[in-house]
Amino acid sequence: MDPIGEIVAYEQAALAAIAAAADAAALEAARVEFVGRKHGRLRDLQALLGKVDPAQRPAVGKQFNEAKTKVEAALEARQKELTRPKAVAGGLDLTLPGTPVRLGKKHPLVQTMDELKDIMGRFGFSVAEGPEIEDEWHNFEALNIPEDHPARDPLDNFYLAAASVAAANAGLAPVSTGQTESTRPVLLRTQTSTVQIRVMEQQKPPVRVVSLGRVYRPDTIDASHLCVFHQMEGLMVDRGVTMAQLKTVIRMLFSSYLEHDVSIRFRPSFFPFTEPSVEVDIPWGDDWMEIGGAGMVDPHVLSAVGYDSDEFTGFAFGLGVERLCMKRHGITDIRRFYENDVRFLRQF
Repeated sequence: MDPIGEIVAYEQAALAAIAAAADAAALEAARVEFVGRKHGRLRDLQALLGKVDPAQRPAVGKQFNEAKTKVEAALEARQKELTRPKAVAGGLDLTLPGTPVRLGKKHPLVQTMDELKDIMGRFGFSVAEGPEIEDEWHNFEALNIPEDHPARDPLDNFYLAAASVAAANAGLAPVSTGQTESTRPVLLRTQTSTVQIRVMEQQKPPVRVVSLGRVYRPDTIDASHLCVFHQMEGLMVDRGVTMAQLKTVIRMLFSSYLEHDVSIRFRPSFFPFTEPSVEVDIPWGDDWMEIGGAGMVDPHVLSAVGYDSDEFTGFAFGLGVERLCMKRHGITDIRRFYENDVRFLRQF
């Protein structure tokens, strides 16, 4: 009897059967045959060890343990191989761990605008939208800004040479003498006040709307100014609307958004489309920061859209979305919003 020879033969036969197993059923049959506890050939080898000469037992025992370990390891490896999903075209191994997907989130300015819409919605204001490419009627004339006003200087606006009112506004604005819809100047809107004109042209009082969106002005870029920024326009027109209601709405808006009671300051100012007009400031460290403009809607603006200025009054306000967001999060430079620095944006 050659026990070591039998162990070697067992090992070779077992490894060959395991390697040849084409499916789980064939592998299970090989397992039962070679390592089964009741009738497997491994059990027979264990019985053989008891008949080995004592002098040979250490060497035979070592050979037996090595063979057993190899067969069990081969069996486990083949089981994993047969249960592994087949690779698809291109060599993709579906058993490899996936690459984590880094989920994005809303930009802080979008988050701010969504929250402002929600707050104003609770105050009874609906949301209105308008085009960013505007005609001079909605951007200037209907807002009581005459043709000779310095605000209409081409150097202070982004006029578009290759655009038309017909494309931008479907010809809703009046056309001056000597002009056609294709030649009438258009520009990127300088304020969201254009939306209030469009709303009042289509809706009779009472009106209570807000509009949020991009506006464009060729300002000098610094820590608090950009050529493109976001503005929220608020408009309320009805019988008996007062300046006190304007201040109350703005203060409630700031307090709700900043989540604490906020003092606001009105400074007398001038805007062609409101009378009286004020600049709105909020505390900023040891000083005040201008956050927007507001006032009572000028009677000429009401008349331009067909409202009876003797019967209805209204207020309007335009607030800088970036500056509100800066105030809430302690951001000192408005340019950070547009640098596309993921490290900065991921904080919000």
